[in-house]
Amino acid sequence: MLVQHFLEASAARHPDKTALVAGSERLTYAELDVRANALAHALAGLGVRRGDRVAIQLENGVECVVSLFAALKAGGAYMVLNPSMKPGKLGYVLRDSGAVALVADAAHLGRLAAAGEDAPELRHVLLTDPDAAKESVGGIAPLSFGGLIADHSGISGPPAVRCIDADLASLIYTSGSTGEPKGVISMHRNIVAASGSIIDYLGNTPDDVILSALPLAFDYGLYQLLMCMRFGGTLVLERSFAFPAAVLQKVAAEKVTGFPIVPTMLAMLLRLDLSKFDLSGLRYLSNTGAALPVEHIRRLRGLLPHLTVF
Repeated sequence: MLVQHFLEASAARHPDKTALVAGSERLTYAELDVRANALAHALAGLGVRRGDRVAIQLENGVECVVSLFAALKAGGAYMVLNPSMKPGKLGYVLRDSGAVALVADAAHLGRLAAAGEDAPELRHVLLTDPDAAKESVGGIAPLSFGGLIADHSGISGPPAVRCIDADLASLIYTSGSTGEPKGVISMHRNIVAASGSIIDYLGNTPDDVILSALPLAFDYGLYQLLMCMRFGGTLVLERSFAFPAAVLQKVAAEKVTGFPIVPTMLAMLLRLDLSKFDLSGLRYLSNTGAALPVEHIRRLRGLLPHLTVF
């Protein structure tokens, strides 16, 4: 099994089911798969080949998800990067990884231009806002993300690329707090094994609706997407946890069953009056990054006794 098969298999099983909710957009599995196929054909047409790295510097949203699966379908590996990454670090990561393509938001065009000058192997830049693409990025004329999808939308299925489970699928760079960022690689079979294990112990089923406010540049946030696409659930993708009350309102409105957090998020939640929100559909909460304080776990279980905490 390859990672892109998560999406393809779910699209074949239940094409009309909602796969992704991001802001005002709602995509079914079929719609998400069609967009990813179109962009994959565009990337292949640009020369992206098996094993090539595709950098993705976008906020949580439809474009980021489509880009990730398109990179895989084209035979490449995805690198989801923090949108706030500074030019020096971005240039280093692009150069160190040998990324051949970058998908980004034109809002950071100045930063991208500076970073692009340090990335000799970078050949293509795709911007989600073509109207803002008035200047080159490291000497590269930007392409329109939406335009490429539209140009290739009539092609059925993914590109004919032969990959195996030992091929590189994901490259995640560390923060670089103790030196230069380091690329952590995952082959397809690594992700298949890890996601299967987590799905098994969380007991995920296609009925699950997962809300994630964790960045896709963070492996914990990334796996919420990968797992959801594999077990055929619905992912509600938020850009941040800056307004926890609004996120809890979304939890209630979308009938969310699974909620991944980190300790700081739980501390913010416990400052709210949780009785004001309908959290009766929430089945589990998962945590990583650091241990939850025991007192916070006790308070949470007192407020939501039906919740399983992982």
